[in-house]
Amino acid sequence: MRALLGLWLLLWTAMGFAQARDLPDFTELVEKQGAAVVNISTSQVVKTERFNHPFPLDEDDPAFDLFRRFMPRQMPGMPKEFKSESLGSGFIITGDGYILTNAHVVDGADDVLVRLTDKREFKAKVIGADKKTDVALIKIDASGLPVARLGDPNRLRVGEWVVAIGAPFGFDNSVTAGIVSAKGRSLPQENYVPFIQTDVAINPGNSGGPLFNMKGEVVGVNSQIYSRSGGYMGLSFAIPIDLAMEVQSQLRTSGRVSRGRIGVVIQEVTKELADSFGLAKPQGALVASVEKDSPADKAGIETGDVILKFDGKAVNQSADLPRMVGSTKPGTRSQIQVWRKGVAKDLTIAVAEIQDEKGAVKTGRRSKDNATGSANRLGLVLSELTSEQKNQLGVDHGLVIEDVRGAALRGDLRPGDVLLALISKGAQTDIKSADQLNGLLARLDKTSIVTLLVRRGDSQTFVTIKGVSDK
Repeated sequence: MRALLGLWLLLWTAMGFAQARDLPDFTELVEKQGAAVVNISTSQVVKTERFNHPFPLDEDDPAFDLFRRFMPRQMPGMPKEFKSESLGSGFIITGDGYILTNAHVVDGADDVLVRLTDKREFKAKVIGADKKTDVALIKIDASGLPVARLGDPNRLRVGEWVVAIGAPFGFDNSVTAGIVSAKGRSLPQENYVPFIQTDVAINPGNSGGPLFNMKGEVVGVNSQIYSRSGGYMGLSFAIPIDLAMEVQSQLRTSGRVSRGRIGVVIQEVTKELADSFGLAKPQGALVASVEKDSPADKAGIETGDVILKFDGKAVNQSADLPRMVGSTKPGTRSQIQVWRKGVAKDLTIAVAEIQDEKGAVKTGRRSKDNATGSANRLGLVLSELTSEQKNQLGVDHGLVIEDVRGAALRGDLRPGDVLLALISKGAQTDIKSADQLNGLLARLDKTSIVTLLVRRGDSQTFVTIKGVSDK
C-alpha cells in the first residue's frame, strides 16, 4: 500500500513539473522589449464652475469609497481653474523619438511628459491624434532610443498568449499576460477598428501601451476595457498595430487622417431581415438611408439595398463596411455589389472624403387629427403626414405612428416613428396612405414576416415584425 501511495505521489509531482514546463516564460520578452515602453503623464488647466456637491457619485457606486478616501469632504471655494493630471503608456517606434499612444491619453493636454525606463524625462510634442481610432503620435527630442519590434496582427490566433507592458495606476513597467479572446471585435460607437479582444489585465494607465505576442512583437495598442467598476473585469481591447501604423503615417505626414465615405446609413442584417429581402443567409450591410447627392446616391445605391461586397471583398457584417470604405483613399473609384429585389447588382462608386457629422433634423409634431383611429393588422394606429412634416423630414410620403398595439409590440416601433416603406417577400413598396398599407397587409397570412422602413428623428432603420393579426 505504501509503495502504491509513493508511486502515486511521484507521478503527481512529475505531472506538476511537466505542466510547469508547459507554461510560457515571459522574462526574455520583457527584458528585450520593456525598454521601448514609456510612461506618459499629461496635465491641462481646466476651467469649471464651483463644485458644490462634495461627492459626485452615488454611495452604491463601486468607486464611491475610493473617491471619498482621496477627496476632502468639504470643498468650499474650489477655484474656477484647476490643473488636471492623467497617466498613460506608449511605446517607441523610431530611434529618433516618435512614440505611439492613445488619442484619449493626450486629448486636451497642455503638457505631455514622457519618462523612459532609464528614468530620463522628456517633454513631448503631439504630432497628431485621431479620435476615431484612438491613435495618437507624439515626438520627443532624443536619439538612439530602443525601438519596439512590430508584428502582424492578422497572424494572431484566438487562444494564443499575449503580454501587455504599461503603467497601470502609474506603476511603471508593469507586466500582465493572458490570451487572445477574439479578433475583429466590433464595439458600440467604434466603426473603424476591428479590435483584438484579450483577457490581459488592463487598468487605467495602461492605455496606449503595447500588446506583444510571444515573439516579442507588438501586435496591438491597448485602448479600452469593458468594466462596470472602472477596473479590469477580464475584457480588454487593443487596436491592431497595422491599423495604428497606417494612422500614424498620415498623422506624421499631414497631422490628420483622411478617410473615405460613400454617404449611407447602414444596419445589421438579421435572420428576419435576410428572409424579408430574399437572402439565403444574414450577411452584408443593409442600407437604411442614402444621403442626397452623396457618392452612393450618384452611384445608384437605394434604400433597401444590401451591400454584399466592396472592392471585391465580402461584407460579412455591417461593421465591415465602414472599415473598408474608411481605409479607401478619397477619389478612388471602387466596385460595389448590392442585393436588390432578389438579384445581385454591381455598381461603380467614387469614394469621397468623410466630413464632420451634421446636426440632427428635428421632426414635426404628429397630427392626431389625421389618425386612422383603429389599429391595423400590425397593431398600429397611424396618421397621415402633414405638408409641414413632409417638408421638415424631406419626404413626400409616409405615415406617422400614433399608437403601438398587438403584433407591433413584438417589434421596435414607437409612437412618433414614420413608416416609409413595407418590405415583404423581397419586394419593397413605398407607403403613401393608410388605405394602401392596409391593402398590402390584407394579402398577408398570419405567419408572414413584415419589414418596415422607419424614419426616427434624423435617421432611418428597418424594423421586422413576425406575424400579423386576423383582422
